[in-house]
Amino acid sequence: MMKIFTVGYGDRSKADFLGLMRPNGIRTVIDVRLRPDRASVGIWVKARTPDKGIEKWLSEAGIGYRSPIELGNMFLDFADWQERYRKLVKSSGELMTVRLADIPEPWCLLCAEKRVAECHRRQIAEYLAKYRGAQIQHFE
Repeated sequence: MMKIFTVGYGDRSKADFLGLMRPNGIRTVIDVRLRPDRASVGIWVKARTPDKGIEKWLSEAGIGYRSPIELGNMFLDFADWQERYRKLVKSSGELMTVRLADIPEPWCLLCAEKRVAECHRRQIAEYLAKYRGAQIQHFE
């Protein structure tokens, strides 16, 4: 059975983050932020080249990194963003998640919001649980 994790990096240090990844055998972090190149905290930014930023330190820790832009939340500026994103995933989830099929498991969906209830990674995880039989664990 597919097992995936989700995490928000808000208020976490690199050490805290890796302390969640390593014991769970996470092989790849899937960054679901719409603009990972504009992270407000430097260690979380996706740099122009993989030898800097989040890709660099994850690689040094033996963890892969992917950033599929189609999973980003383009509705964040709307008050009803959760409902809008849920509808998008319901209608287009297969297209949105097709690139995840070849990524080494277990993997972890990453976004900025620490609480899963405040983040669109929850809708992605719910889709994967329902349509791909994934077992989900959220780190809060």
